[in-house]
Amino acid sequence: MPGEPPRVQPSKRRQDKADADYLAPKADRDEEHRERWGMPVVPPVAPMLAKPVAGFDAKAVAGADVRFEPKWDGFRSIIFRSGDQVEIGSRNEKPLTRYFPELVEAVLANFPDRAVIDGEIVVERPEGDRLDFELLQHRIHPAASRIRKLAAETPARFVAFDLLALGDEDLTGQPFRERRARLEVALAAARAPIHLTPMTSDRGVAREWFHQFEGAGLDGIIAKPADGVYEPNKRSMFKIKHERTADCVVAGYREHKSGPDAVGSLLLGLYDDEGNLASVGVIGAFPMATRRALVEELAPLVTGWDDHPWAWAQQLEGQRTPQAAAGSRWTAGKDLSFIPLRPERVVEVRYDHMEGVRFRHTAQFVRWRPDKDPRECTYAQLEEPVSYDLRAVLDGGGAGR
Repeated sequence: MPGEPPRVQPSKRRQDKADADYLAPKADRDEEHRERWGMPVVPPVAPMLAKPVAGFDAKAVAGADVRFEPKWDGFRSIIFRSGDQVEIGSRNEKPLTRYFPELVEAVLANFPDRAVIDGEIVVERPEGDRLDFELLQHRIHPAASRIRKLAAETPARFVAFDLLALGDEDLTGQPFRERRARLEVALAAARAPIHLTPMTSDRGVAREWFHQFEGAGLDGIIAKPADGVYEPNKRSMFKIKHERTADCVVAGYREHKSGPDAVGSLLLGLYDDEGNLASVGVIGAFPMATRRALVEELAPLVTGWDDHPWAWAQQLEGQRTPQAAAGSRWTAGKDLSFIPLRPERVVEVRYDHMEGVRFRHTAQFVRWRPDKDPRECTYAQLEEPVSYDLRAVLDGGGAGR
């Protein structure tokens, strides 16, 4: 399900001081944090993001002065250290500190006295041969006793790849090449479980990494503009992945043809530039046991139409909903009404390509993404195909001119 952890319901866990800090008014919180941390960059900070591109020959990467790094498959995290204070941030800007006590100890032992470092929290299989995202997800647990047990049984590692602040210096406005050089010096003496990610400017090496590192559970390559500044919450980097995927909001489900005790398909949405949740497609391939389990799993999210972003849709038998998908001859006469859900759950899907604003074919389930904020599920994450003259394609075969 690079990203973040499952959300533990407030009613099921202790709300510690860090959580309360994150709920305070931003102006008050920032002022308090500046005084508390005594650094130019203080929590929370949303990490800089990456936009997917087709490959090493994509316009944004080919010929550009970029640095390549492996794409780690874990929880994205910005870690703050000031003296004996440590806070482990997350992609959604909520603290993860209490879930990774072993990393707090490692940060105190390996980070500079005052530093803010961006990186990825990862967990490996017991065999040590590859990363295991599922084991990492299990580390997010409400019980303190369980947290201690998991920290010993499946300890996490932190892979550093950017430096936002060091001492009194705010480095976010410096080019990446400078931040990287400073990071290498800052962590020169660091030991496991703190690691510095590999980096290269050699495209040939990066291509080898792309193919080789997948076998170790990594997720592709990140390309960073060498002169790029650090832009929180902006897609200023590029990612080259082994498959085309998207993170979508689950906004509803259709009942299975066998009855209401099983899910037939999940309805997917993406937010457009105006903040509207658009219908983009469905996932439909699940084992029957999973279909039945999903009905119970999604039950707490079932909502009324008045509170739903697709409130214009009507649950009328035989009518296709959402309305944006109307007119398909393949579904004429079928009951495509759906059960509306609060748009709070995110799923990663695999798809081949877009047709207009929707997936061309039924998407394939990859994994749940409880670490992702639904509002991050936008069209901006999708690769934007380069415009091409259709006539040139039609004429390219030499016939029909």
